[in-house]
Amino acid sequence: MENVTGEGISDQIERFQTQLQMDGRGRKHRILMVSDFFFPNFGGVESHIYYLSQCLLKLGHKVIVMTHAYGNRSGVRYVTGGLKVYYVPWKPFLMQNTLPTLFLTFPIVRTILIREKISVVHGHQAFSTLCHEALMHARTMGYKVVFTDHSLYGFADAGSIHMNKVLQFTLADIDQAICVSHTSKENTVLRSGISPEKVFMVPNAVDTAMFTPSPDRLSCDEIVIVVISRLVYRKGADLLVEVIPEVCRLFPKVRFIVGGDGPKRVRIEEMREKFSLQDRVEMLGAVPHAQVRSVLISEAFCIAILEAASCGLLTVSTRVGGVPEVLPDDMVVLAEPAPEDMVRAVRKAIDMLPGIDPQVMHLRMKKLYSWDDVAKRTEIVYDRAMRSPQTDLLERLPRCGAWAGKLFCLVMIINYLLWCLLEYLQPTEGIEEVPDIRPVHARLESVDDTCETQGKGI
Repeated sequence: MENVTGEGISDQIERFQTQLQMDGRGRKHRILMVSDFFFPNFGGVESHIYYLSQCLLKLGHKVIVMTHAYGNRSGVRYVTGGLKVYYVPWKPFLMQNTLPTLFLTFPIVRTILIREKISVVHGHQAFSTLCHEALMHARTMGYKVVFTDHSLYGFADAGSIHMNKVLQFTLADIDQAICVSHTSKENTVLRSGISPEKVFMVPNAVDTAMFTPSPDRLSCDEIVIVVISRLVYRKGADLLVEVIPEVCRLFPKVRFIVGGDGPKRVRIEEMREKFSLQDRVEMLGAVPHAQVRSVLISEAFCIAILEAASCGLLTVSTRVGGVPEVLPDDMVVLAEPAPEDMVRAVRKAIDMLPGIDPQVMHLRMKKLYSWDDVAKRTEIVYDRAMRSPQTDLLERLPRCGAWAGKLFCLVMIINYLLWCLLEYLQPTEGIEEVPDIRPVHARLESVDDTCETQGKGI
């Protein structure tokens, strides 16, 4: 399997870049990032796309982001560092996803690809309909495509079965794929049937310049547990309903701050009323990413992974998915996703608090996670994608199933005919190409510059 991870990764990156320079294949890419999830919406995928794009710009690549419109934010916008964003005039209909149309997005995707002279299309998140459609259109036009899977999914429930079938279709003709953990890689390979040799493991990172420890040593006279997450079932919000009353009963000096919004917020508020914990459980609602640090560093304890650890805070989390891969054992307390074990983990973490040095933990996080390092690893994936051979899609799609394979073949045939029609109605020569504008902070003479855009807002 091809993994961009493990010890000596800096040496591996340097050797690979030297090899590319020697064989003449080292090149600057023109990348189109596509996803339904981007700013002004807040979340892990949104932050990942933003910081990765900023660091790729720093390395000298051209990066364009394509997402759907958010409220009145439609059209072309420029954000920090000269990052260009296309907010296409499609409105979300469910959980920030656009309505699946299959073919209606083809004209605008084709126009952006031609106008921006794109060489690589990079889609993000398995349940982004805009991502799946853009990758399909790009492959029809012969572009190289890369896909990043940010989440884990099951195999048994109806929703997962349908999503896995769509993922099989999308990844049937993918050039390279990226997963954010080894567990995620195994999950994606099993769900989609993609060859493991095409899947790279590139972890997420944290902006350590934004998430720094409090300069004052926090007192343990009052311990505050901070939970910042989307309040949905898959994030474990139901566990909070059972864990919070028990922890408050066992530890009188503990109080909770819950940041985030979602359908499970009502259950947590009902629990707070039932056990009369209004003075010990504070509900913040949705917290903008720029304000997360101010919530974290004002408390002595929290439940959040990378951002909390970067702030020098001890972390408690469930032992699910790729979570055990994120931090060393002395920086996180893991528990099974059961209320009793979560309470045990919280008790253990409270006992460990006096021995935690926030500054030492922050320095360790700076060495462990860097968006600049993530960008260099992703750059290797792009280089591999550009060198991957062309494949016959119509031969690979039938592997998706006896009936689904035939249906997917029909979809691709219609998509190809639509492309031919678009070429006839508006030839490529008639689409004006956008002149390249050098980003304000770009330093094209060096690919080893540290990404200095971390910590800057939009």
